[in-house]
Amino acid sequence: MAEETKTVSESETKEEELKVPEKFKKLVEDIEKMSVLDLAELVKILEKKFGVSAAAPVAAAPAAAGAAPEVEEKSSFNVVLSAVGDKKIEVIKIVRDVTQKGLKEAKDLVDAAATGPQVIKENAKKEEAEDLKKKLEAAGANVELK
Repeated sequence: MAEETKTVSESETKEEELKVPEKFKKLVEDIEKMSVLDLAELVKILEKKFGVSAAAPVAAAPAAAGAAPEVEEKSSFNVVLSAVGDKKIEVIKIVRDVTQKGLKEAKDLVDAAATGPQVIKENAKKEEAEDLKKKLEAAGANVELK
């Protein structure tokens, strides 16, 4: 019986610590009456409706903090041609200008992209890589920055 009394007093203490504003009392009471399955369904609906996640912020913070510096630190990219598209001649011209290769070498590089991704430029600065990507995509090619 001592344990029951202890549990009740802990429960009362928690309720005293957590003051529910008057405007939310009915909502909190309704939620307290719901089953665990209904609560899980409600959480999923709220996540979809508002585009948020109910994941614990503590667990998400280290992952987000770890990902942000990697993006900021990366200053050079490899420009990878993954597909040529409809305007193959335009893509060859751009590749030739960027790589300073001859026409045959540029054509071979673009043709090789049909079988697998090909690196067009290595260690390009961010601005240069994005500019090159825009040019190649304007010619109909699919490009990735890695």
